[in-house]
Amino acid sequence: METFPVVNMELLNTEQRAATMETIKDACENWGFFEVVNHGISHELLDTVEKLTKGHYKKCMEERFKEMVASKGLEAVQTEIKDLDWESTFFLKHLPVSNISEVPDLEDEYRKIMKEFAEKLEKLAEQLLDLLCENLGLEQGYLKKAFYGSKGPTFGTKVSNYPPCPKPDLIKGLRAHTDAGGIILLFQDDKVSGLQLLKDDKWIDVPPMRHSIVINLGDQLEVITNGKYKSVEHRVIAQPDGNRMSIASFYNPGSDAVIYPAPELLEKENKAIYPKFVFEDYMKLYAGLKFQAKEPRFEAMKAVETTVNSAPIATV
Repeated sequence: METFPVVNMELLNTEQRAATMETIKDACENWGFFEVVNHGISHELLDTVEKLTKGHYKKCMEERFKEMVASKGLEAVQTEIKDLDWESTFFLKHLPVSNISEVPDLEDEYRKIMKEFAEKLEKLAEQLLDLLCENLGLEQGYLKKAFYGSKGPTFGTKVSNYPPCPKPDLIKGLRAHTDAGGIILLFQDDKVSGLQLLKDDKWIDVPPMRHSIVINLGDQLEVITNGKYKSVEHRVIAQPDGNRMSIASFYNPGSDAVIYPAPELLEKENKAIYPKFVFEDYMKLYAGLKFQAKEPRFEAMKAVETTVNSAPIATV
């Protein structure tokens, strides 16, 4: 059986750099996911984020979730639920403007730690985008610039808890979908599993690994690479035991960024098979179709393909 790709980022500074870059390349082309270790974010910070996130759920969100379950009668369902996810979530925005100071119920220490964590993740996202550029033969900075728009990238975090579920065969933790955006960085529970990706028509577990960050590619990177890299369907299986923590940070294009296949990746006989569009327009479409296949979304964007000027992206 194939092994889920794990990238030790420390090896990028050694004679094993070429092999490590190859692991990243294979993961982007064939998995849409990989896990990074020795990524430069301290174990101490990760442990603090985990402790405060779990404490916040217990104190502020657990009772609310139980009330929602009771009000909908979810503990007694007999047939599969297809319009709801077994998750308790809240969202933090970091870029272009942070809302961390305005989100209710967060203790000051938690706000401070999540702000610090977001800054580290932003740097890691940009480092990873440059590694992808290197593998693709694009200029350093190309992907960051492609995401930039007029105000810089959009960056935010979805903080989720997946409590124990009495009917995991009938209710998904999170229904199958691809991510709409750019590059996603996930800090997940290292004890309670549940995240799966679809590969070769089989659901494969993304292994929980202490202090790792799981990376996956969103729809925009599939478009920019003209399909060389793929955004991959994934889901969360609810578990009968244990509360699973999931902190997913989305480094996405700015709302007015124009997304289109990188001209350098279009060989003479290989025309663009993906449309050109404004990211915000794609997100409006995605909002209603998240849990459906991505291909019709791309087709719909072709139908309204933008005539916005797509001058070569300057990387200096």
